[in-house]
Amino acid sequence: MDKLKKETNNSRKKRIGIMGGTFDPIHFGHLVTAEEARVSYSLDQVIFVPSGMPPHKKDYRVSDVEERYLMTILAVVTNPYFGVSRAEIDRAGYSYTIDTVQYFRQIYDENAELFFITGADAILEILTWKNVEKLLGLCSFIAATRPGFDLAGLAKILKELPHLNGGLHFLEVPALAISSTDIRQRVSRGDSIKYLLPETVEYFIVKNGLYDFRGKREE
Repeated sequence: MDKLKKETNNSRKKRIGIMGGTFDPIHFGHLVTAEEARVSYSLDQVIFVPSGMPPHKKDYRVSDVEERYLMTILAVVTNPYFGVSRAEIDRAGYSYTIDTVQYFRQIYDENAELFFITGADAILEILTWKNVEKLLGLCSFIAATRPGFDLAGLAKILKELPHLNGGLHFLEVPALAISSTDIRQRVSRGDSIKYLLPETVEYFIVKNGLYDFRGKREE
């Protein structure tokens, strides 16, 4: 009986969550989303992938990549199911989702199911993503939404990409009301950011003078 149970467990494919983002800075919205996805979809691990050169962030200067990487490590270190990858940081050029997913597909081969975790608002722009048709064959998507988020816009997406429907899962996360943009603005105004992100990340921001645009660090 025990041997059969062991063989059954070993034959189960791993379920790996990939959570990409600028993480400038990482906050509780990201962490709660990752944990909710892990529990709701029985993920064995969630890997945070800080972006190197995000193509969608050309309108403002993104913080130093090593600073964002260190903040991500500080934020996830206490969760044994979370990890951090340098896949996009160490890759030259812009960070595209297709390249990242292909990277993890090579690592896990066919022995794992991959779930790309992102915001529902990002899914609304999926038609503009690089090699989206190929991407849909490599992973499923977990789209995090805020309570009351209008999903009507997804009807057009599903019409254009009907085979996305089976690989698209929605996850309502109240903590998504927190945003990195708001945190940066709060710091620039001298407002409190306590309880919006882990204390270790808050300390890192203060110690290194991140987002204090009133001073020498300007975007």
